[in-house]
Amino acid sequence: MLHGPDGVLGETVVQPGPHDDNRITLNRLGILKRSHLGMAGDCAVATIEDRRFSREILELGVAPEDLGEPELGDKVVKSGRTTGVTHGVVRRIDTLAKIDYGEGIGEQIIGCFEIGIDPDNPPADDEVSRGGDSGSVWLFKAGNGRPSKVLAGLHFGGEGGDNPDEHALACLPRSVFEKLEISLTPPSVEEAELIKGYDPGFLAKRIDVPQLNAAIKDDAVQHGGSEVIPYTHFSLALSASRCFAFWVAWNIDGASLKRLSRNGIKFVKDPRIDDDVQIGNELYEANRLDRGHIARRADLLWGSPAEAKKANLDSFFYTNITPQMDDFNQSSKGGLWGQLEDAVFADVEVDDLKVSAFGGPVFQDDDRLFRDVQIPREYWKVIAFSENGELKAKAFLLTQNLNQLEALELDEFRVFQVNLNEIEERGRLRFPAALRKADTLVVPETLTEREPLDSLADIQWH
Repeated sequence: MLHGPDGVLGETVVQPGPHDDNRITLNRLGILKRSHLGMAGDCAVATIEDRRFSREILELGVAPEDLGEPELGDKVVKSGRTTGVTHGVVRRIDTLAKIDYGEGIGEQIIGCFEIGIDPDNPPADDEVSRGGDSGSVWLFKAGNGRPSKVLAGLHFGGEGGDNPDEHALACLPRSVFEKLEISLTPPSVEEAELIKGYDPGFLAKRIDVPQLNAAIKDDAVQHGGSEVIPYTHFSLALSASRCFAFWVAWNIDGASLKRLSRNGIKFVKDPRIDDDVQIGNELYEANRLDRGHIARRADLLWGSPAEAKKANLDSFFYTNITPQMDDFNQSSKGGLWGQLEDAVFADVEVDDLKVSAFGGPVFQDDDRLFRDVQIPREYWKVIAFSENGELKAKAFLLTQNLNQLEALELDEFRVFQVNLNEIEERGRLRFPAALRKADTLVVPETLTEREPLDSLADIQWH
């Protein structure tokens, strides 16, 4: 089972599961990436990270290559965690199963098909499936009785405990694959390189993405069943009401950074996401607002030439853009805000020249309305790195004065070094424990009691 009643997207998945091996810290497989519970099925998919795997199904010795459509009388076979290899016959198709998933979820209607026992190959204990078999695939059987390479369905349930009618329930494969946005066709090496978003295992110690507070979690735009939207070398969570990112998380590999031109690259909306939750060029025409990158374009241009090129393009999606005054990165203390990432490389012996960064706007109810869009006046950034094997995190807050938006007067920009707790409070999110532990800065409780940074030299990296 990948996504139980208390499951959360992004949480760690282990294999073997805790019922089979309680050494869960040693059995990490990846994270829960996407899931769906509804008419299209009961299904989920996890990443596989730092683990070898075989595409062949255990005990069946074949790897699925095609998706099929079950029909009455089709013979099928599966290999499950609890019952092992069992054989069945499709006896109902286009079925709606009502299943009670317990407290907090309740009764759900799942589109599926039904499989009965194959009388020519009955199971030894008359059980075609049991709890724990969920997630195993049913394959069609070829004319010679052997498993074929065509996937018939995804097993997710069976009869109730007091029902004498032994049978199994499976989701229709095309519905599952469409909902989870997956394919049986492995990506090419180049494609595999380009689809990676923010990598939580980029540094020596794992740093997962921030979790949104309950008060704003329902406002996150969903993509493939997840609030985390991946791009090349960065990922983000997008606010449906504000149409800007809650947070952006990105990795920087200082050892393989490339210099690429931005000439000819246009700012565009992400076609994977509805237009009405993205702010486009209509906000930025004929005024002093710039389209400002949250994840810096220069930070993302690393890896293979194909990766760097794709990251260059991805950085210009409006989901990574927020409105910033035209002198946002240049004014106030010599462009300090735009140089934070460069400064850590200049002032710290960063292990492996790798840095992970997080940033985003602070959404406030009284943010100024301009062209029917509320303009954030504060931004935050967190920079994480390892120094001599020790994980460290440094947090910063920028406030900009938007009172003179209509005028051409100089606006005020102030940058403060703050602690992670303040970013969590202002951003209404929660960073992972490893990152909070890595932040040791002690500062006065209020900004009014602090001095803004005058230069990069004022930053406390150590």
